[in-house]
Amino acid sequence: MQKRDGHIHTPFCPHGTSDPFRAYIEKAEKSGFTDISFTEHAPLPEGFTDTTPDQDSGMGLAELPAYFNALEEAKAQFPGMRIRSGLEVDYIQGLEKQTAELLGQAGTELEDAILSVHFLRCLDRYICFDFSAGAFMDLAKDMGSVQAVYDLYYDTVEASILADLGPHKPKRIGHPTLCHKFQHIHREHIDDDARIRKILRMIKEHGYELDVNSAGLSKPGCLEFYPPEPYIAYARELGIPLVFGSDAHSAEGLHKFAERFYTEHY
Repeated sequence: MQKRDGHIHTPFCPHGTSDPFRAYIEKAEKSGFTDISFTEHAPLPEGFTDTTPDQDSGMGLAELPAYFNALEEAKAQFPGMRIRSGLEVDYIQGLEKQTAELLGQAGTELEDAILSVHFLRCLDRYICFDFSAGAFMDLAKDMGSVQAVYDLYYDTVEASILADLGPHKPKRIGHPTLCHKFQHIHREHIDDDARIRKILRMIKEHGYELDVNSAGLSKPGCLEFYPPEPYIAYARELGIPLVFGSDAHSAEGLHKFAERFYTEHY
């Protein structure tokens, strides 16, 4: 079985670790992986102000050349490993044109990319809703309910699938149930089955891949894959290409729960 991890961060992540590319690649080799994608958080689109406290959601635009150069050096050093140059791109509703321009600048370097939603537009402002449980609950209070946050998140994921971001738009939809990140903290039962299934059908209809993201299993407020396992099975039934992603921000976190995915869902 060929094993792939398609969602890995790097020392270029401003909110991650300084672990070098080599540390990730050597661990991947030892773990039996033959195909990995470095998908660093892309620069945020021009004109957008990062609303996280340290404004560290993505790398700076000026860092892109050094990032891609470092990936080329890594490929030369580890010719036996397939290493894909990639980005995790934020879909920010209302900034589609600027995002398309960013992708136009980076697109010729991209061998893989993920389109994710972290920022939600609410009451004429943007909020990184998954930054912390406090940020999530503050948003729920402003919107009137946890249900409203879930609905806005899924609306935004649907918009990301439909958005025209140009010829270099990412082909994989990232962690499509990220709104579950704090479900064991707010402890409300939200019936979002129909919304998740609709999003998976849209992913199939529009020809995208699915990021089967194990990071939620390590989050005490979540304790499940994004998306949860019944929906991984549903995505397989639909024929959606599944790409395991550990969403690692350190070499230690690389490939966490990969065996569970490859044993049960691949």
